[in-house]
Amino acid sequence: MSEQTEAIRDDQFVEVSYDDAIPNNVNLSEDRQLLRALESWHPNYIDWWKEMGPEGFQEADVYLRTAVGVDPSGWAKFGHVKMPEYRWGILLAPKEEGRTIPCGRHKGEPAWQEVPGEYRALLRKLIVVQGDTEPASVEQQRWLGATAPSLYDMRNLFQVNVEEGRHLWAMVYLLVKYFGKDGREEAQALLERRSGHEDNPRILGAFNERTPDWLSFFMFTYFTDRDGKMQLAALAQSGFDPLSRSCRFMLTEEAHHLFVGETGVGRTIEATCNAMKKAGITDPFDKERIRALGVVDLPTLQKKANFHMSVTRDLFGAEISSNAAEAFSSGLKGRFNESALKDDHQLENSTYPVMRVIDGQFVTEEVPALRAINSRLLDDYIADCQGGIDRWNKIVEKSGIQFKFSQPHKGFNRRIGEFAKTRISPDGRILSEQEWQAGVNEWLVNDSDYDFINSLMKPCHQPGEYASWIAPPRVGINNQPVDFEYVRIEHS
Repeated sequence: MSEQTEAIRDDQFVEVSYDDAIPNNVNLSEDRQLLRALESWHPNYIDWWKEMGPEGFQEADVYLRTAVGVDPSGWAKFGHVKMPEYRWGILLAPKEEGRTIPCGRHKGEPAWQEVPGEYRALLRKLIVVQGDTEPASVEQQRWLGATAPSLYDMRNLFQVNVEEGRHLWAMVYLLVKYFGKDGREEAQALLERRSGHEDNPRILGAFNERTPDWLSFFMFTYFTDRDGKMQLAALAQSGFDPLSRSCRFMLTEEAHHLFVGETGVGRTIEATCNAMKKAGITDPFDKERIRALGVVDLPTLQKKANFHMSVTRDLFGAEISSNAAEAFSSGLKGRFNESALKDDHQLENSTYPVMRVIDGQFVTEEVPALRAINSRLLDDYIADCQGGIDRWNKIVEKSGIQFKFSQPHKGFNRRIGEFAKTRISPDGRILSEQEWQAGVNEWLVNDSDYDFINSLMKPCHQPGEYASWIAPPRVGINNQPVDFEYVRIEHS
């Protein structure tokens, strides 16, 4: 996985107007009413960013990429910029002439350019939920700059943050342009909810969890942003064409977030394996000796992964869902890789196997495929996660250490859906509450683990320096060296 293709090759791809206060490729200047509404929202957004965005680094020059077009072969430029001055904008993928609705009861009809009246409320909800996740993750990660393990990693954090901010802009544009007064109110509410707030939290549970350390950040960007990828891919199939076009370009940006997560965890594994080999430690479960080396033992990394995988799986909702069925049947949301699936794309008479717990036993039942949309998307997500895990295992295998990362059972540590009321071990055993309590410290990070991880979170803010617990990257961003000044900080 590489970022080398991200750099713009020449100026012929510049498609975005940067003359306006709000960069865009949607001819915003021609819709004065819409422009005024977005310009009135903009100062509130900046206020939110300064209050809830990265803490302590708002005035630092950060080596960021900024979208200047939507051509996948060259769409971004790089340069140092202060985050509050970043040019967030409204970017839609190119319009496909003659595009038709790819799924549901309206399959084959011309894609909607305006909101279909009968689906107005459902469409608005889909956009609001997607939009709410974007500022939530910025809020969750706002303190991480202070303990960044390198300037390279700090830059990647801030790049993820500003792009989540741009994805918020993408959803706000849709709300304000197509939903009138209701849309403007929803756009404002997106700036008022707060991650983890007792009275006004973010909509989805995983986005109210704290991100207390860099391991959590890497796990979040690999596992939870992957849910974002799956959801965006499904929304990119929407019969509402402006939503489809928004999500198609968001997916282009999202690839970097997954890159940050996978390589961040991979470099952590590499540092651990290298330290173990140097110290002559072969047992990956010799926790205290390994931790004394200033690295994270592999079993603790597995426990971190277990937590983030299970929390993220809950984001898919109940495996059997009438709401998901309606979103698909209406043509507002498709499935992952919808066009590649070999069925009628309507599913009126189709079934899908769903695992359930009945009378204390796992049972797989064929249920109407329409009601199992969430279950299928979750299965696709689990399969999509495996690639990075396999690459992590190759790092361990290459070092000669006997350890293998794995995904826990689909029902492990679930709070939503078919397994919410059942205690299930990572290896798929149904447990009593007593058995669960006896094993949970071996499966999920506990307070002691967090204390150790936090003890490692000491900043490395000089160019070319990397914390002991993480290996340097193979290559820098946009062909820059790994010791490049990715964030310019005034050092006292």
